[in-house]
Amino acid sequence: MDSLSALACAANSTMTTTMKALRKMQPARGLSFETAKVPAIGPTDVLVRVRTASICGTDLHIYGWDRWSQGRIKPPVTLGHEFCGVVERAGDEVTAVRAGDFVSAEMHVNCGHCRQCRIGEAHVCQNLKIIGIDQDGAFAEYVKIPGSNIIKLDPSIPEHYGAILDPLGNAVHTVLAGPIAGMTVLVTGCGPIGLMSIAVAKACGSSTVFATETNEQRRAMAKKMGADVVINPAAEDSVARIMSETDGTGVDVLLEMSGSPTAIQQGFKALRAGGRASLLGIPTESVPLDLVNDVIFKGATVQGIYGRRMYRTWVQMTALLKAGRLNLDPLFGERASLERFEGAFAMLQGGLAGKILLYPDGVK
Repeated sequence: MDSLSALACAANSTMTTTMKALRKMQPARGLSFETAKVPAIGPTDVLVRVRTASICGTDLHIYGWDRWSQGRIKPPVTLGHEFCGVVERAGDEVTAVRAGDFVSAEMHVNCGHCRQCRIGEAHVCQNLKIIGIDQDGAFAEYVKIPGSNIIKLDPSIPEHYGAILDPLGNAVHTVLAGPIAGMTVLVTGCGPIGLMSIAVAKACGSSTVFATETNEQRRAMAKKMGADVVINPAAEDSVARIMSETDGTGVDVLLEMSGSPTAIQQGFKALRAGGRASLLGIPTESVPLDLVNDVIFKGATVQGIYGRRMYRTWVQMTALLKAGRLNLDPLFGERASLERFEGAFAMLQGGLAGKILLYPDGVK
């Protein structure tokens, strides 16, 4: 046995077998900070020591144990699907990364065999599983990831940006699902992904970006992210304002991020004839639409957006970050150790923060 192999064996033999993790233990509201086993990896897996994780809106739904969560989540499970970290150990068949590499990961795991996977649409795989939802995720000291899903990150990408590549990928996928350069854009809903979409649209050459949002703090953040016109639809007629600002034409592109039936309806009213509507927001109720006048007679292109294109979106967003084209710093506020998750979840549920980072080893 050579010296490197001996060192690796020694490191593996002394590695702890337990870790701290934030888990959904019961089919009820809330989460628990628990001791769990460090995941065992197979020959094609990678074990990552988590540096930083970020709370997603999906995590809030699971915390609150809403109707969607009750039908999808099977406790016990460790949450967390937005993260970055360092490779602790790689399986024998993994060659793309090695111990010590700075990484994130695509947390949607596709089967590789269904029709969608075979024709390059793995992001809508028929048998898709999500790490942090369907199996143990990254709100822990360690997380197990298939080697094929690992994304090695350039050291120039800041750690706090590395922790939000999953939702940034949603924004990049939505914005770049069609032409954007020189286009007028409406972003409906300025949660974290809506805010990222503003920055991505501007970085990719859009002209005027409109944003609609009822939350005052998020409207202020939309301005910081580069929105040209920010509208409170609860205080003024957003459609009339947008039509006035576009000489009665409407916007070229609608990026729907809110899931609000009212915002969706307003977005389609403000979309120009021949425009593109890319829909990422998830409504919790049926959305009545005037299909005749707002879609068919307009000749509108309507796209459902899900996840990130695997792996084209990752190439696009990491290239934008490496080039320094995206300033996402206005998104970040509070940081907390993983065990102090309750306060972080409360702030997000109250709409009082953008992205909150959690640190398994304590706040850096």
